[in-house]
Amino acid sequence: MDFYSSRINALIEELSRLPGIGRKSAQRMAFHILAMPEAEVERLAGTMVDAKKNVHYCRECFNLTDEEICPICRNEKRDHKVIMVVENTRDLAAYEKTGRYEGVYHVLHGAISPALGIGPNEIRLKELMTRLAGDVKEVIIATNSSLEGETTAMYISKLIKPTGIPVTRIASGVPVGGDLENIDEITLTRALEGRKEL
Repeated sequence: MDFYSSRINALIEELSRLPGIGRKSAQRMAFHILAMPEAEVERLAGTMVDAKKNVHYCRECFNLTDEEICPICRNEKRDHKVIMVVENTRDLAAYEKTGRYEGVYHVLHGAISPALGIGPNEIRLKELMTRLAGDVKEVIIATNSSLEGETTAMYISKLIKPTGIPVTRIASGVPVGGDLENIDEITLTRALEGRKEL
């Protein structure tokens, strides 16, 4: 039995499709939105539409940005000779929060997973290899410690070895099966500092 009118139900349904939002959270959000002044709701909706239309991938590292090159790649103070490879932009954000990493990134937008039909061609590996033709002194592989993350790390290591560029892997301290975005800054810093060559 529906307690709400079709428009309220439609709003709750759309909000519940967001990751990590269950029906109860979607309901709370819907009521909050309905209680907001109309101008604020229009600003929120406009901001979402604007972001969707104008945010795309950085042409160098594939981080999300609304410019051609993201702020990290544009920053001349960063060490552009050290590239950390991460699975997604949330992992990049997790490392940036530590304030300890001074290199640049390469976002794969996924991990190799034969079970899900995701092979090396479905993630940004060709683009990584193109970047390695430049002046690079180290590649840090910071994929998750899941089966897919480890598979991806080993694949990348084998691809890069013939180039002679040192490849390191973030150290333990990151629990097996843990997603980087959910790990605290101290653990991530220790994992970065204790990385080892593959």
